[in-house]
Amino acid sequence: MTTDFHHVLLDYWERFLFVLPKLLIALVLLAIGLYVAGRLSALLSRRLHRRSADPLLADFLTQISKWVLALIALLIALNVLGFTGVVGSLLGAAGVSAFIVGFAFKDIAENFLAGVILAFNRPFHINDTVQINDMVGHVVALNLRTTLMRTFDGKHISLPNSMVLKQPLTNYTRDGDLRSDFLLTIELGPDDTPDEASRIIIDHLQAVPQVQTGAKAPYVNLEKASATTVDLRVYFWGDSDDYRRGVLQLKSRLMQEVKQALVAAGFSVPGLAG
Repeated sequence: MTTDFHHVLLDYWERFLFVLPKLLIALVLLAIGLYVAGRLSALLSRRLHRRSADPLLADFLTQISKWVLALIALLIALNVLGFTGVVGSLLGAAGVSAFIVGFAFKDIAENFLAGVILAFNRPFHINDTVQINDMVGHVVALNLRTTLMRTFDGKHISLPNSMVLKQPLTNYTRDGDLRSDFLLTIELGPDDTPDEASRIIIDHLQAVPQVQTGAKAPYVNLEKASATTVDLRVYFWGDSDDYRRGVLQLKSRLMQEVKQALVAAGFSVPGLAG
């Protein structure tokens, strides 16, 4: 019994010594392959970022290239170890494998393909302010499986690419400007008119540098009128590159300043709504 066990151990040792050179060569080739994959991906990333104005697409293509090159290095290492049949089977049965993997990892495959579509379709860029469902924030990155978004209160949200692709997406910063509005309820005196109040509002808005003029000049619409009050809807265009400061904070500031300007002109402003 001891002799048989000794023979088995000796047989395994001899097989290990026979495979050891191939194993070392395979490990060296795999290490070199992974190093080369990293270097080539970094080179590709630099060139893509230099030639492309969209870092989102450049980062996504860099990630794909790194994984593809790493897979090629792994296949070469397996081939050196003598697993040519395994490599051939993997490549030859690509259709069956794709079906099995696609069925078993449906969500992963779906999110990857959705990421490819988003990268080339480009409904948003890095740092764009977007809204998906009830979530609003800046786009931080597009990965192979998820889209990373940072909300205004500092939360990082990872959204599956398939959800981002399927759900309605609102991009607040795509065109660089955005129209906002707010509602004013003004009490009119015996000698007051809506036109006079509108003129005061327009004059004030046109004096604010952050409010656009020209073709996108501010304007006021009369929405409702009664015997003593009028509801005026104020429209203006602001810079949306920095959505929080150029739109949200600007709107808050204008609401307060317009009310103060009307009060200074003798109007009473009991109602103010966004």
